[in-house]
Amino acid sequence: MIEKIDPRWLLSFQTVYQQLSFKLAADQLQLPASNVSRHVALLEQQLNVRLLERTTRKMIPTAAGKQLYHSMTPLIQAMNDVLADVSLQSDSLSGHLKIIMPDLPFLAESIADFCSLHPKIELSCDTQLNPTEGLLEGYDLVLRFGRGPLEDSGWIAKEILRWPSCVVVAPRLLKHHRVPHSLDELRKTPCITTLSVLQGMPWRFKQNQTIQVQSSYKVNSGHMAKAAALKGLGFAILPTHACQAEIDSGDLIPIELTSEPEDLVLYALYSGRKYPLEKVKLFLQHLRKGLATHGASEKHQE
Repeated sequence: MIEKIDPRWLLSFQTVYQQLSFKLAADQLQLPASNVSRHVALLEQQLNVRLLERTTRKMIPTAAGKQLYHSMTPLIQAMNDVLADVSLQSDSLSGHLKIIMPDLPFLAESIADFCSLHPKIELSCDTQLNPTEGLLEGYDLVLRFGRGPLEDSGWIAKEILRWPSCVVVAPRLLKHHRVPHSLDELRKTPCITTLSVLQGMPWRFKQNQTIQVQSSYKVNSGHMAKAAALKGLGFAILPTHACQAEIDSGDLIPIELTSEPEDLVLYALYSGRKYPLEKVKLFLQHLRKGLATHGASEKHQE
């Protein structure tokens, strides 16, 4: 049977099943929609079974279509992984590496150094702090920050770096607000929060505690948050190493509360295969080694 099936038919069917649209599947596969439609029709003809019920308004997988999709998907993924790894068995690493990551100097330096060491790598890098779930498809690796438990997704997350954090305030703000000693008291003070990254507004503390704080200053930047804190615009959660100099000089005061803030963590996320592609694995090794020089505690996970 397998010798009568063109692998392109299976890939077209898999993508149409996922998108429930010939047009969207064609866009993802970068093929004409007529080709994708023909591939599915030829597969159905060869198997002598209807895989997708089409109407003018919607598309619904049949029982046979569901069975084929769920059975073949792990096999296709396994074959893709084997082919990708075999293609990398050469004297130098090569291939297309697609990454989303924050636009930060130490990450830029690390990825440039990696590509310099492996000149046959073709890089495509998008810089975003808070990529949406739908945008992640098609990328080999996503680097993003998190504070507290990550939201569930189909991606595997590996911790790269961890920064202990603290709540700080400028002395000038304490002329108008009492020093909070509990999370409940902190709720009533002006705070500097993120706009959309790090899961948005709630401040996250250890022991899985979260609080909604008052904020009229929301930014997706640690540098901007620290600048605002120094101006007395609010209390801020910052990585301790990023504000240690200001703490030592007295320009910022660390606040002792009943619970410590969750650490800021840099995660690497890749698609839900059991093992990462070789190019991703080697890049993560390079990244960990390079970032270890930035003075943050590092947690190695393979």
